[in-house]
Amino acid sequence: MNQREAHDEPRVSDFHSTADDLVERNRRVADIVKTPGMARAPSRHVAIVTCMDARIDPLAALGLSVGEAHVVRNAGGVVTDDVIRSLCISQQLLGTREILVVHHSGCGMCGLDEAAFSKEMEERFGERLDWPIGSFADPDNDVRASIAALRASPFIEHDTAVRGFIYDVETGLLNEVPTTA
Repeated sequence: MNQREAHDEPRVSDFHSTADDLVERNRRVADIVKTPGMARAPSRHVAIVTCMDARIDPLAALGLSVGEAHVVRNAGGVVTDDVIRSLCISQQLLGTREILVVHHSGCGMCGLDEAAFSKEMEERFGERLDWPIGSFADPDNDVRASIAALRASPFIEHDTAVRGFIYDVETGLLNEVPTTA
């Protein structure tokens, strides 16, 4: 059996019914969520790199409103080439000058066996993964590595304030990760 149990496998019909439901929900809330006249640039000049985990609402967790920050999300909140691409655009075209890297407790990328996952994906899809998975053993160390990668990138302004945190999904609190171990 794969890492996921058979009953966890989504069916194509599930996606269609969920999408239809979400489109209907959008019609009900469109007048509340629309942002006519709002600037494209985030008003607080900050970008947040965080995980895609569905338990986390980055704006709510940081007390932000729509329009105040850019949020870049992926599995694990890993700093990838595409994250750097997005942050470069955020800085150069939209004026952000501060970056927060926010990992979280209970992340599925923490401790993921990359070799086993890669093998399972190759068996399932018949091709090897051509992108890094980005798992990590220790969230604090990965936050430090992410900060170092951002500071070393030639595409991130050298005077950018970059700080890292672990968000505790149980308490809702952020804990800053010191940049020295």
